[in-house]
Amino acid sequence: MTLAAGSVDQFGHDPWWLVLIKIVGIFAFLVVMTLFTIWYERRAVAYMQVRPGPNRNGPFGLLQSLADGLKLGLKEEILPKLADKAVYFIAPVISATCAFTAFAVMPLGPSVSWFGHMSPIQLTDIPVAVLLILACSSMGIYGVVLAGWASGSTYPLLGGLRSSAQMISYEVAMGLSIVAVFIQAGSMSTSEIVEAQAHGTTWNLFGLTLTAPSWYALLLVPSFLIYFVSAVGETNRAPFDLPEAESELVGGFHTEYSSFKFAMFFLAEYINMVTVSGLCATLFLGGWRAPWPVTIWSHANSGWWPVLWFTAKVLLLLFVFVWLRGTLPRLRYDQFMRFGWKALIPINLVWILGLAGLRTLQNSALESRIKMFITVAVVLIVAAVWVLWPAKEKSKVPTGIEGIDPAGRVGGAEGFPMPPLNLEVPPSPRAPRLTAEREPVPVGPATGDKNATEQEGR
Repeated sequence: MTLAAGSVDQFGHDPWWLVLIKIVGIFAFLVVMTLFTIWYERRAVAYMQVRPGPNRNGPFGLLQSLADGLKLGLKEEILPKLADKAVYFIAPVISATCAFTAFAVMPLGPSVSWFGHMSPIQLTDIPVAVLLILACSSMGIYGVVLAGWASGSTYPLLGGLRSSAQMISYEVAMGLSIVAVFIQAGSMSTSEIVEAQAHGTTWNLFGLTLTAPSWYALLLVPSFLIYFVSAVGETNRAPFDLPEAESELVGGFHTEYSSFKFAMFFLAEYINMVTVSGLCATLFLGGWRAPWPVTIWSHANSGWWPVLWFTAKVLLLLFVFVWLRGTLPRLRYDQFMRFGWKALIPINLVWILGLAGLRTLQNSALESRIKMFITVAVVLIVAAVWVLWPAKEKSKVPTGIEGIDPAGRVGGAEGFPMPPLNLEVPPSPRAPRLTAEREPVPVGPATGDKNATEQEGR
């Protein structure tokens, strides 16, 4: 029986030994990608900052990540006295396990021969594979939250609370950005989404036939951009690394962790980066299919070559993570939450509404298209005005001393604290104050000594 490429029915027929080989292969791929990404990030940021970076262990410093991993494994385990031992131990296990599990439904290539058995380069696939990846990503946040709570310390607890709020905010934006892909591909299966991007999309609107690009990153640009921004926030990477802000929370949720447990959090963070980059390549960049210049070669999308194209796309997206970390400063927490709820989510809703309207126009009868088009246009205009309408301008903040109220705020009770404008440090309330009854002791003119004054009197 011949099964169609990109179909869910082609999975579930592998022998046990082939499933075991795929599991070990995915594990090895993620570990090697983690070691390489750490070196890759350090070398790229060093190049941006005009310094050498790791260059001692191995050629070009390639073995530096392996040396760091061995060092973390051999360090002393420290258990905080007030920690909840069971939850403290299981939190990094949850983060690392969810990070590995999410890659189980990621397609790395087409069907190839595995020792005489034809099978896709993918562990498994289900009709709701993308939702499984989102579920694993959400469960991984529980490891961060529980680590902050179980440490028995203030700063890790604050980092865990920040992580929970961050997950709720940006998981919504990420999920909405993927809805456009579901509408366009007509499936939630990762292999079927890759197959849907094999050829260009044809649009028939008002008698006009339009051919859109095959990659959804070009066809669904708003969804692609919103997904990647949400992915940066979901993985706690700069400039959205609020749960582990060193300048505010020492180290955030993993402050009290050391040795192998800290290494598991470190591993989970970089595997999550690889996972969201792989999902982005699958949903928006054609998955394992070769880019345009390489497709001239007839065997570009056959055999084991697609694994190379998929890895190259993932590395390109990982470079954007590194680029952002070396370029942008960390956001304030209120800016971060405002951006997620008041910018990403409304834009996503407007975009999904417009895309759904266009798909309905394409599938509806010609007589009802005009009415549908007018309805969608009116709704889009109202939604755009609602999202893009400028906020009420605040009154200008006075710059003089007269603009500061007795509480030390600029702009009245709704203003913000300001340091002294004359750059002088105010006196401490605990310092002793000189009173009128207390006279200062006279000192000599030259030496500044009390004995010099007494000698002049004699």
